[in-house]
Amino acid sequence: MDQVATRAADTNAPGAGKSRPHWSGPTWPAIFVGGLALWVATVLVTFATQNSNLIPTIILLGSFLVPVTFVIYAFSHADPIITPQRIFGAFVVGGILGVLGASLLEAELLKTPSAFTYLSVGLIEEAVKLAALWLLAWRLPRYSARDGMVLGATVGLGFAAFESAGYAFNALFTSNGLSLLGVVETEVLRGILTPIGHGVWTAILGGAMFAAASGRWRLRATAALFGWYVVVALLHALWDASGAIAVWLTLLLTNTPMQWLIIEAGHAPTVTPVQVHIYTILNWVLLGLDGLLGVLIFIRRWRRATARTEPGTAAHQIDATEHGQRDIAIAPHPPANIAETSCIEAAERYTTWAADRDKISFKHDGGVSGVHEPPVTR
Repeated sequence: MDQVATRAADTNAPGAGKSRPHWSGPTWPAIFVGGLALWVATVLVTFATQNSNLIPTIILLGSFLVPVTFVIYAFSHADPIITPQRIFGAFVVGGILGVLGASLLEAELLKTPSAFTYLSVGLIEEAVKLAALWLLAWRLPRYSARDGMVLGATVGLGFAAFESAGYAFNALFTSNGLSLLGVVETEVLRGILTPIGHGVWTAILGGAMFAAASGRWRLRATAALFGWYVVVALLHALWDASGAIAVWLTLLLTNTPMQWLIIEAGHAPTVTPVQVHIYTILNWVLLGLDGLLGVLIFIRRWRRATARTEPGTAAHQIDATEHGQRDIAIAPHPPANIAETSCIEAAERYTTWAADRDKISFKHDGGVSGVHEPPVTR
């Protein structure tokens, strides 16, 4: 009986029906500031002592700090159905499955580089992340576009974290020996770019996937989901190809006849300092434009997802019929002072409120409306 009363009291708490943070640990700013301080301290100590045993700590902290911070932030905007266990599973399991699947497919299908390599990488990596998200979201109690975007961002950020760790590890080894500076530069660059890359792309896919399932209560492949998959894969491909595009744009703007002759002979020409600076600027401009486009799409989709269904309001719409019609369930709010009553009275009032809520249901089917009263057992 006390449990029923507690549940009733929680339901009437301020903002109880709304999306609320259900993370009891440190806030995301505290996690970011604390993690950044630890990473900087580890880098400084490693440079001072030249202790190579600290390099794995630098790689792990630097690769996971920004993704974990953004996951905690996204988690605070999810519905209670997205539990910490699901978030952890999506980040770790989804990230690892995505990296493994992408590695296997890219090694098998991209043995010979071609003009379509960047597009192929985008299609493969977004497909494996979507498959991992589909597996992790299978048989959820319900689906909403907002929860799909949160869970999708978590899978994408997990993928980015493990991928960044691999890039940082590879940057360690150079022809001149171990390069700690290369590791640090890679970690900083990946940390800046991670939030507007994999996290945004998979969030868009997750929102589309959950939106398609919200009225059917099961995951399904739709034309809209496929369309968003193509859009995200193109964004990914453009992101990866930005370096190559910047090279050709630099040559078109500043080339010399000798450089073109060397290129036609199949060799890499010697570049000038001016060309290096132009290439860097163009590369960052292309990355910025691609990232900005992805973020704008994400914001638009997020606003639509949050506006479509507002939990806790008196009325919410659910796409439930097979022909796209809507069921509108209008439920009265529970008593405001239920938390102040006795346990027995609170339980009885909560049961009455729940029964009244279930009684009032208007179904629109060909202009005919009816009231359905389910049996109530007290």
